[in-house]
Amino acid sequence: MRLWMIGCGNMASAMLRRWLASGVVAAEDVDVVNRQHRVLPVGVRQARELPDAPPPDAVILGIKPQQLDAVAAVHRARVAAAPLLVSMLAGADPARLAAAFPGPVPIQTMPNLPVELGRGVVAVHAPDTPAAARAVADRLLAPLGLVEWFDDAARFAAAGALSGTGPAFLFRFIDALTAGGVATGLSRKEAEAVALATVDGAAAMASASERSPAELADAVASPGGMTRAGLDVLDRDRALTALVEETLCAVARRGAEMAAGR
Repeated sequence: MRLWMIGCGNMASAMLRRWLASGVVAAEDVDVVNRQHRVLPVGVRQARELPDAPPPDAVILGIKPQQLDAVAAVHRARVAAAPLLVSMLAGADPARLAAAFPGPVPIQTMPNLPVELGRGVVAVHAPDTPAAARAVADRLLAPLGLVEWFDDAARFAAAGALSGTGPAFLFRFIDALTAGGVATGLSRKEAEAVALATVDGAAAMASASERSPAELADAVASPGGMTRAGLDVLDRDRALTALVEETLCAVARRGAEMAAGR
């Protein structure tokens, strides 16, 4: 596939590296437009303007949401001939993308950083997408990890909030497990290694199991045992669940504010 990328910050760069590693694109078939020079994979072309060439299979929009109108004013004419516009701009729904860039089929996505490992989540919102455009989008996004399409904007926003911010919260939890290990006698290095391996193995086990995570937790916890003693603390007054619900509600509120331009 041939790609034009308008903006290539942290998330877009993570996606690009995975696309190159998976072979879905070759470096010589990628043109990146950045406002300032960034270190990109070898072979990827970087410039301040889109190339004077036939349109690509897809244009990837990786700018900041507040830059959309200014960027569209500069690149709208060149992008118009492209069949597909894949955006990762928070708050810019397909209707707004279509108004800014008439011509290509607009695809709104919310990826998370593990896409670089091919183990990410990409929430997609593109109601009434033609089958041919959806097939191209699926081919492009599949190497990144789990791809979930949502016709409903509210469910798309909820999924994107969970997957997009979730890694940061898990990193915090891993750090908290590490601190707990230190508090019970391990060195920081030992505790972090054990915490990381524990979370990695538990996540793999939960993904492979037919039982729910809640059932797995109870299966690990023998009556009167150490795990049950710890779960009793987390489960008391729904402490952990209530904290995570409050966290994600804060994420959702901020997302709505950003979508409204606040």
